[in-house]
Amino acid sequence: MHISEILSANKVHFSFEFFPPKTTEASNALFETIKELSPIQPSFVSVTYGAGGSNRHFTEDLVVRLTRETSLNVVAHLTAINAGREEIRHQMDRYVNAGIQNVLALRGDPPKNGVSGIKASPDGFSHASDLVAFIKKNYPGIGVGVAGFPEGHPETPNRLKEMAYLKAKVDEGADYICTQLFFDNHDFYDFRERCQIAGIKIPILAGIMPIQTTQSLNRIAELALGSHIPAKLLRAIQRAENDEAIEKVGTHWATEQVFDLYDHEVSGIHFYTLNHSKATLKIHKTIGMSWG
Repeated sequence: MHISEILSANKVHFSFEFFPPKTTEASNALFETIKELSPIQPSFVSVTYGAGGSNRHFTEDLVVRLTRETSLNVVAHLTAINAGREEIRHQMDRYVNAGIQNVLALRGDPPKNGVSGIKASPDGFSHASDLVAFIKKNYPGIGVGVAGFPEGHPETPNRLKEMAYLKAKVDEGADYICTQLFFDNHDFYDFRERCQIAGIKIPILAGIMPIQTTQSLNRIAELALGSHIPAKLLRAIQRAENDEAIEKVGTHWATEQVFDLYDHEVSGIHFYTLNHSKATLKIHKTIGMSWG
């Protein structure tokens, strides 16, 4: 189902994001975990890449398999970094042939190999807006999502330029925005208002990640450069005696975020699961509303 059709339904949507494991065995295990989510009917699930487009073949295989063997709506991540136009075309052809109707178009992060900066492939795309334009021109039936940054893009301290870059992606045909994770809802509300001022009228999904362990907190620091964790949340985590207690703190904080986002008429909640759906399912049960 096209993402525009999904998000046009008059309800608050929710979705999960997973990353592909590095082995076939682990990928099979993740497939079974994701399949278990089908009964609660998320609006969609998405599968990302590693930094620099690594694990690309695991992403492709997993999203194709999910599309063929489950009833889930699957959004495939597509990154411009380290990928030329023919490679992107090959990926898109495979997705279209498999019945995948939606992608999340990203510039992507550089690989963690000590190389600084981001360089496009000689025949590739320098910006996510270029990738969006390519997809919309060559695959007009595909739904396209793009990323947004409530706390500001770490590489673009000028927030006016940041919004101009986001508007460029929207003008090229993006259907919705999925934000980077955040822990203070005021950042999201400010970002949403900035979008309104810039004339951006497509749905904006709020990215939420329940902190589960000290390790996941460190992972967040790596994944979301520049992300700020409120002192109140840090203090609560610091008081926790073990990972079980940290999980309770993180799940409670995320649940309160979701309640507040509901009250402020958010279009949808996108959960960054780090491949663990337990906390998200707890939140789903606590909220006690019909999502999807």
